[in-house]
Amino acid sequence: MRFLGFVLIICALAACQPSVSKSTQPAPSSESQPMEHSVNPADFIRTYFETFNRHDWDALASMYSPAATFKDPSLGAGVVKQSREDFVKKYSELSDTFPDLKDTVVSIYPSGANTVIVEFVSSGTAPDGSKFELPICTIFEIESGQITKDFTYYDNFE
Repeated sequence: MRFLGFVLIICALAACQPSVSKSTQPAPSSESQPMEHSVNPADFIRTYFETFNRHDWDALASMYSPAATFKDPSLGAGVVKQSREDFVKKYSELSDTFPDLKDTVVSIYPSGANTVIVEFVSSGTAPDGSKFELPICTIFEIESGQITKDFTYYDNFE
């Protein structure tokens, strides 16, 4: 009899708990923003590096705004704007030279709503057969689901 009483108390307590919706997504509304605005910047950048490692340069270029701003030692001193076509050309030439080029993310540091800092190591095989690893840090700024700034830093003197 005590067991039956205990079961009834547990059932009564469970019935008093507020119901929890299984969905974690908010209910759709007519005023909801497009999906691209709700993309988590860190997840977006993880997808970026997966796309990079597939060498899908057209898909990678589509992650950038049509005229993104770049700072990269390979582009010279200062800040430059590049079109998606420029981007595809640069990375196609890079993967022709280093066919096994791969980036391994070390850490992703979200910084504010639209900025992500990524520490990664680029590795591959040079045309002479030597292997290389190059530590790199990039600051990405993402607006409306596209990269608008890509500021990359690495030691290019070796």
